[in-house]
Order: sequence, then C-alpha cells, then structure tokens
Amino acid sequence: MKNHKRINRKALAVAIGAMLLSGAVMAQDAPTQAAPAQAAPAQAAPAAGKAKQKKPDAQSAQTLDQVVVTGTPTVGGIRRIDASYSITTATSDQIKELNPVSTADLLKLSPGVYPESSGGETGANIEVAGFPSDSGAPFVTLQMNGSPLFPKWDYFTDAMFRLDDTIDRVEAVQGGTSVLYGNGQPGLIANFILKEGSSTPGGDVGVTYGSEGMVRLDGFYGFPIGGADSGWYGSVGGFWRKSDGVRDPQFPSDKGGQLSATLSHDLEHGSLVFYTRVLKDKNQWVTDTPIYNPSAGHFSPYPGFSPLTGTFGSNADRYQFLQTTPCFTNGCSPGGLNIDMANGQGGDMHVFGANLDLDFDNGWSISDKAIFVGGNMDTTAFYSTGANPDTLANVIAGTASSLGLPAGLTATATYANNGQPADMNQSVSVQNPEYIHKRIHSLSNEFRVSKQLFDGNTLTLGNYTAVYGEQHSENDGLNMLLQAKNNPNPIAVSLSDGTNTYQLTDKQGLFWGAGPQSWMAFNERWHATTTAFYLADEWKVGKWRFDGGVRWQHDNIGGNFQNTASGDLDANPYTVYNNNAEYLIDSWTHYGHNRGAASWTLGANYALAGNMSVYGRVNNGAFLPSFDDIVNLGTPPTEHIHNYEMGFKYQAPWIYADIGVYHRQFIGVPYSIQLSTGQVNLVYGSVTNGVNTQVMVKPFEHFSVALSGNYMHGHYNRYAGCVPYQAQDGSFQCSSIDGMTVDRQPETQYRVTPAYEFPTSWGSMKFWVTYEHIGNRFSDQLQQQPMGSYYDLSFGAIANVGQHWMLTLRGTNMTNQIGITEGNARLFGFASGGGVILARSIQGREVNFQAKYKF
Repeated sequence: MKNHKRINRKALAVAIGAMLLSGAVMAQDAPTQAAPAQAAPAQAAPAAGKAKQKKPDAQSAQTLDQVVVTGTPTVGGIRRIDASYSITTATSDQIKELNPVSTADLLKLSPGVYPESSGGETGANIEVAGFPSDSGAPFVTLQMNGSPLFPKWDYFTDAMFRLDDTIDRVEAVQGGTSVLYGNGQPGLIANFILKEGSSTPGGDVGVTYGSEGMVRLDGFYGFPIGGADSGWYGSVGGFWRKSDGVRDPQFPSDKGGQLSATLSHDLEHGSLVFYTRVLKDKNQWVTDTPIYNPSAGHFSPYPGFSPLTGTFGSNADRYQFLQTTPCFTNGCSPGGLNIDMANGQGGDMHVFGANLDLDFDNGWSISDKAIFVGGNMDTTAFYSTGANPDTLANVIAGTASSLGLPAGLTATATYANNGQPADMNQSVSVQNPEYIHKRIHSLSNEFRVSKQLFDGNTLTLGNYTAVYGEQHSENDGLNMLLQAKNNPNPIAVSLSDGTNTYQLTDKQGLFWGAGPQSWMAFNERWHATTTAFYLADEWKVGKWRFDGGVRWQHDNIGGNFQNTASGDLDANPYTVYNNNAEYLIDSWTHYGHNRGAASWTLGANYALAGNMSVYGRVNNGAFLPSFDDIVNLGTPPTEHIHNYEMGFKYQAPWIYADIGVYHRQFIGVPYSIQLSTGQVNLVYGSVTNGVNTQVMVKPFEHFSVALSGNYMHGHYNRYAGCVPYQAQDGSFQCSSIDGMTVDRQPETQYRVTPAYEFPTSWGSMKFWVTYEHIGNRFSDQLQQQPMGSYYDLSFGAIANVGQHWMLTLRGTNMTNQIGITEGNARLFGFASGGGVILARSIQGREVNFQAKYKF
C-alpha cells in the first residue's frame, strides 16, 4: 500500500500492508427477525470508527434509508433510496428464514436469478435472467468483504463458500454499476460481509439435527481486545457437520466444516480489518438420473430410482481404480489412481484478506481491499454419459457391436461386489465416474481514491489488479455399468466364443467406449493477470443524483494444454475395456491470449419524496474470454452486454416495493459442446426483456406477505447457421437456434411468503410459509428438451425464549414435488427411449431443528 501524508502516525503504523473495510459490520447486533422476504433490508453499514460502540435501531434497518456498500465507489456507501440501481440484501437471520439448501440457492433472493441447486451442496448452475450461460456460473461473482473470491471462473464458484453464523449480511447487485468495480462482473455480484467483534463480548452456539441424518454445530464469538475502549476487536466462528444427505449414497453425503476469524481496529478516520477463512468440506454431487417423461414437460419416477432421493452412489461403487497410464506390454498392469466417491465435490480452501477504509475531513477518502485465495476444488462424482437406461442384454450387445467384437459371443455378467450372476433383463445405466483435480490461486487488490470536487460532486479513481492461475486435470474417459436403481451394484461383463474370452469390462464394471468422447484425459495449466482502471463520478443536484463511470480492463492469459494419444493400455486385445483408451503424453500445446476492453455505465435517480424514488441506468459491459473459450474456439470474441434498466422504489408503513424493468442484449456469445458427431462450436447473440419485483405488504400488525420474482422473455439472435442434433426418432437433423428461447431460464418465477410474528410473555414467535413457482424452461438451445414448471413449499418457525435461547424448525419441499432443473446435458436435442430420459430434479423433503444459545 502507498503511504499518504494526511494519515496520522498512529493510523499509519497499523495500516501498513493492509487494506480497507468498506462499511464496518456489527457482529453482535441481533436485529428483530425480519420477514423472509428478499426485500427486507439488512443492517445499515455503520460509520467508520464508531461501529462497535452503538447498536442501530432495528426498524431503521428495514427502510430505504438502509446504507449499502456494494456497487458504490465511496467509503461511506449509499442509501438504498438514493441508488440508481436495485440492490437486494439479507441479514444473517433473514438468510436462515429464506431456507437456502446451499449458497447457490440463497442467490435467488435477487429476482431473476435461478440457481439449479438440485445437484447438492455445491456445483450449481446459476442463471441470471437475460445472461445466456448454459452451464456453470460465469455471470455470478461471489465476494467476501467486497473482494471477488476469484477473478474469472468457468465452473462453480459456490464450491468455494459455505453459509454459517459468521456472515453478517449479503448484498446482491444484478447489473447496475457492477461493470465498473472489482472484476467487472456484468451479471450478479453477491457480496458476503463478515461479522466482526464489538466492544461487548458475545456470540452464540447452535446444534442442528436434520431428517436426512444431519448433525451440525455452529458457533460465533466476538470480543474486544485489550479492553472495551481499545478500538481493537476480534471474532471467530464457523461450523462442522455430517449428513447422510436426502440422496443417501450409503456413506456420508456431506462432511466437513469451515472456520473464520477477523481482527479489526477503529482508526481516527476509518477502520482496518483483517480476515481469514479455512474451508475443508466434502459434498456429494449428482447429475442426470433416469426419469419418466411421458409427454413434454411432465415427469414421474422411474421404477427403482426416485428423482427426489435417488443416487448412483453406493458402498458397492464407492472405491474405484481408474486405469490412466499405458504399460505397452502384453499382460502388464496399467498405471492409474484410486478414487473415493465419498470425496464428492468439495473444497479445501484458504482465504486471507485485509481491508482499509479512510475518510478524511477535507473531502478525500481512500479505500483498499486485498484478498488471497488458494487451495483445491476437486470433484469425484458420477456424470451422465447421455445414454438412457436399457436392459443389460441390450447394453452388452450394443457395446460389443460398437467395439467391433465378433457376433455370436456368449455373455457372462456378474455383480462386481459379490460375484453373483446379474439378471440380463434388468435395466442398467452407463455412468462416467470422474476425478477432477483443480488447484487454484489468486491474489487481487482494489485501490480507490475519492475526492469531493465541490458540494455534491465526488470523483473516484480506482485500480483492480489480480494475478491468478489454476491447474486443472480430469480423468473421465471410463464408463461404469451400473444397475439403473438407487444405490446400485456395478456389473462386470465378459464375452466368450468358447475359446477366447473378451473382457468387456474390468472386474469393477469399468470400460472405455467407442467413438469420440469428451476429455477422456485432460490436463491444463493456466496463469493470468487482469488489470483494470476506472473513473467514476457521483453528482447530487437537488432531488437528482447522477453517476457514471468508465472502466478499461486488460487480460493477459497464458496456458499449456497437455496432448493425448489413444490406444490399448496393456497390449492385450482380449482386455477390451482398455483397448480404446485415451491417455496423456509428454507433449504440450501452448495457448496465449492478450486482450483489453472497455465498459461504462450512466445512471440517474430522482427522489419523488423522502420515501419514494425512480431511477434509470444504461451500461455496456465487456466479458473477456475464459480459459475454456480459448481452448475450444482459439480466438473467441469478446462478449458485449448492453443493459438498460428503469426502476421504482417506495416505502410506507404498510408496504415496501422495489420494481424494475430491463432490456438486455448480448453480442458474441461463444458456446461449445461435444456430441457423438464431434464438437459443435457456436457464436451467437441474445435479446431479453424482463421485470424484477420485490414487494412486502403489512396489512395489519404482526402479519406480512412478501413477494419476490420476475418475468422475462429472451431469445437467441445473430446466428444464421445450422446446428446438428439428434431428434426423438433417432435421426440426425439440423436447425437454427435463431429465435429460440434462451435456455435454462424460466420465463416466470416467484416466491410468496406470508409470515406472522407476535410477542409472548416469555419471548416471541414467528411462523412463515413460502410458495415457490418456477415456470417452464428448455434445457437446450433448440427447445427440444422442455423441463416443464414446478412448485415447492417450505416452512419455518422460530421461538425466541427469554434473552438467550432461539429454537428454529425449518423444512423444504414439504410436498415432495418433482422439479426438473436440468435435462440431458450431454445431448443437443431430445432423446427419449420408451418415454424415459435423463434429467435432474430438486431433492425431496428435508426438515431440520436447531437449538441456539446466545450469550
């Protein structure tokens, strides 16, 4: 950090090497329980240097006067009513009331965001309305205390983060000014702000029991250091849990924990915060499973495999040995690696950050945020091959034919775990057991200096610099032959002509298939630097508030991609299972990418009254290519996003409303998918119009009704080519995606939450129910895989007993609704055999109870 002459010596002594806290957090403030509505604001960000001494009025935290710090360049933040964009917030208590099943699931608090949180605790596809992404979460950035956890991401950022009692609040900005700051995310920024210690020591400890065999311990403690008036504060907290999971794989589905700590100090002109977090967690991750699809948008359970509770995980297939390395000698044993499916998709991550926030009396303010993130994000899980279930006899015959084996062979099939004969008429599924190793590191810093030029006008100059990289390897070419039922047994198969025996699978039921497959062996290493400068100005004129800014970002990316070869791993023609293997060789292909782009935004807000405002905004964002885009497309285009927004905010004793409309255009969207016919690469555009709504109505005392949701209509454009796909009758056809509905995003989604809260002689009680509706979507860009609509019900009840005890009962999907979030991700088009498809549903009913003691 640079030295600044106006900082006094005491401040300088503690600030060297540190960075900013944009809005200190009061860890010990326990706000009145808010309705589980996304519109209910969080705790206001307190003034720097005074945060720890005073608790805010609980009512002021639920008005448009709430101060937020995300999406604004200045140290002190901005009131929600003054912001020329929509921002959604939730306190720690409100997060619990939203009943999120995962970090990704919580993000639906921002209207228009649809997380496909059906795969488990982590690894959700997250869609932002009008931002075509198809999979992963490229248009979602998770921040901790205002710093992006990773600058650029192709996969799943939610695997790096877990919810617990160390979170003070979350602030989510969709569009708005987000193109200027941090990593320049044009989609959604979800900023999780940590609790800190205060001058009064205190905390909580809670124990949770869940119907899926879950036991969880949560805790947080904040305290002063060196006395209540020292200005130094500390905090520590986290969780540990173990769960069988709603989809019980016969071993712990989720196991691990997280620990966070902060050290903060009040300065004469601001605040200083250090924070750290360690995550070590394992989570089962599931993809598509068999399900009946008798007609478009209608689904029912497949025999032996519940879409709500079923999983291909089992003790029989938990431990596997994957052959990966050839030995070239007849009869030799190829090398490989042992995997444990219980490792799932988790994180072994370390985070360290430091924030400095200084606001001087002469109109100058300085902020600096730095964060280091490093560790492993590995995945050990089954992926769908794209093939629908069939009888064991048919799968054997089809596989043998595709591998070119002689006709008329006699098949022998046994269960791999016990050697007993397998029924040739039973339904089986072919799944990909994959081990994905991803090691990441990132060091980023964002520095801002602001100056009040004249009364009402503040100019900000900022720089964001990130140095980051990853090592990413995959072993995913093998297939496993499994029973098409919950907790299946693997099946080993051999074929004989009476003289020679062909091993179609190894003794574990594993084999390589014929024809092109996606990344059977994969290893890449990337390093990158992102540098951005931005200039922003805020100007208040009477009831008007204008803001605007421009950003220039430059990415310098280099990478090496390990080449592969294919052939027989052991030079034995009768071990058919590894005759068609792909493996890594000692040869590399280098990729380089050096590109810059500009983004800008202009906004205006007009205060119609002290409790009502309207706003408008236009921004132009640039989304530079990711690592995978460079590999798949060579020289991919820069995506350009034009976003136009208008909104209305209103607060009265009986209602809170934040309603916005938008028009979003995309140009130059790259997309790649590996099909049986080869790789398909597309570059296209899209246009989307929509409405986002957050409303809370309080018709009478103690009762409220919250509504949050959106309507959007988007379609693809700027693509005149013909995209190949397989039709339902098995034929290969070609069609254009131009004019097709943007895939995976519901045109309509909403959540309605009536809640009743009332005082008692011993404390207070609160009850709520949430009805969620998700409208029809298409899993693919050609609208061949309709996923229908669905609803689900969740509930909650909280009893505050005296000053110390809080008892909470919550439940999700109480009516066990089937809700399809993903179709057959390995196919482009529609595939159905006997009315059966591969798809993924939300998980079934789960109920949990927590007893928490506050002190």
